[in-house]
Amino acid sequence: MGGLLLLICMIVSLIFTHRWSQRNKKGPKTWPFIGAAIEQLMNYDRMHDWLVQYLSKSKTVVVPMPFTTYTYIADPANVEHVLKTNFNNYPKGEVYHSYMEVLLGDGIFNADGELWRKQRKTASLEFASRNLRDFSTKVFREYALKLSTILNQTPFLNQEIDMQELLMRMTLDSICKVGFGVEIGTLAPNFPDNCFARAFDTANIIVTLRFIDPLWKIKKILNIGSEAQLDRSIKIIDDFTYSVIRRRKAEIEDAKKCGQQDKIKHDILSRFVGLGENNATDKSLRDVVLNFVIAGRDTTATTLSWAIYMVMTHAHVADKLYLELKTFEENRAKEENISLLQCDIEDPESFNQRIEQFSRLLNKDSLERLHYLHAVITETLRLYPAVPQDPKGILEDDVLPDGTKIKAGGMVTYVPYSMGRMEYNWGPDAASFIPERWFKDGILQNESPFKFTAFQAGPRICLGKDSAYLQMRMVLAILCRFYKFKLIPGHPVKYRMMTILSMKHGLKLTTEKRS
Repeated sequence: MGGLLLLICMIVSLIFTHRWSQRNKKGPKTWPFIGAAIEQLMNYDRMHDWLVQYLSKSKTVVVPMPFTTYTYIADPANVEHVLKTNFNNYPKGEVYHSYMEVLLGDGIFNADGELWRKQRKTASLEFASRNLRDFSTKVFREYALKLSTILNQTPFLNQEIDMQELLMRMTLDSICKVGFGVEIGTLAPNFPDNCFARAFDTANIIVTLRFIDPLWKIKKILNIGSEAQLDRSIKIIDDFTYSVIRRRKAEIEDAKKCGQQDKIKHDILSRFVGLGENNATDKSLRDVVLNFVIAGRDTTATTLSWAIYMVMTHAHVADKLYLELKTFEENRAKEENISLLQCDIEDPESFNQRIEQFSRLLNKDSLERLHYLHAVITETLRLYPAVPQDPKGILEDDVLPDGTKIKAGGMVTYVPYSMGRMEYNWGPDAASFIPERWFKDGILQNESPFKFTAFQAGPRICLGKDSAYLQMRMVLAILCRFYKFKLIPGHPVKYRMMTILSMKHGLKLTTEKRS
């Protein structure tokens, strides 16, 4: 009993001493051995806003956890130091790689060092390809029209729909067409089930949960719980992906034998297979394509969802955007010397024909003239970045520009979601949706990528930025020109905790046609 009493006293003393040492600390409450795990777990479903409350008081927040320490940063100077100045000290790291490897493999988003550099160089050349850009534009237009046609059907007019669900299906179909060169057909009025899409979503959610689940490795070894579910999902993903790779390799080989290289497709997979590199194994091709899909599907769909939500909850923005699109349409028709079709919005066929005519006026160059549309998308990304936080490993001890000391083996995470809401970054109206902030004297302005971090910055800045803007402009130009959206009363709009900032309950709304 005496020994037990002594142990209790020691534990109480340790807790008291630890808590006393934390009395002036800026950040969440921590405890011996478990750090801030309790508070972080309690706030898991609202973690991004949990970080906002701390980062608004301190530009750097240190959060000790049982097996590592997370340092969260929101100051552009610190972000530049991590993403550029001392870039080599902040790789994805072994911890992040171990969490994401099952889904991303050794693809560009999960690789470091020479492997990353090689993929980056190859990918940058491919993204600069005119053939790929023209193919992407054609595909993005095709699926934006497909979405519009669904919205134009009588069962969907003035009826509740989940716009995020439709956009997820649209971007999955379009990215699989651009990435794999295959039609998977999930965008249809009857919402057909697709095992690849379902498995992809499940895997994304579970690998995100690993970041705060200290037992995931045990569950993986025992093949139980979420890790067993993840294993089943990855098998479905791999079966689909490898079957497409084998089929595409055979198609390319046949085309070469017949001297019909001009018939080889322009999708990402075909282009990487066509490089003819000896080390382009099925596994490396699988990683390339899945990294592309996760980058281009969820990110674009969620940003479009938040953008539509912002537009329909800010009437003056909706009106201003509609006016820009209508003026654009009239001016482009004059340039092309064409007469705009007369449109009867009560006739679905007539309405579709008018939308198709409008879509033909949209290409990469003409879409870049829609400056207010660009500002709406960019302002959406400022407040609702597709990747709300991005962790990096720490190779060696370092000191951030603000004087914060960080230790090797920990993680440093820059937080785009918080950065967009910080008054010390954007002024007193930081929390407000104001597309006009992107103009100065009527001219569209850019911000430092270390301040506006939606596409990362430095050597790892997003290669697909232009492609993402192209698809988002294409879709929003068509939807906001010909449809008005209204949120279902009482529908909760909250984010879901996963790698990408999607809406937990979807985006339930009704549509109304515009002439």
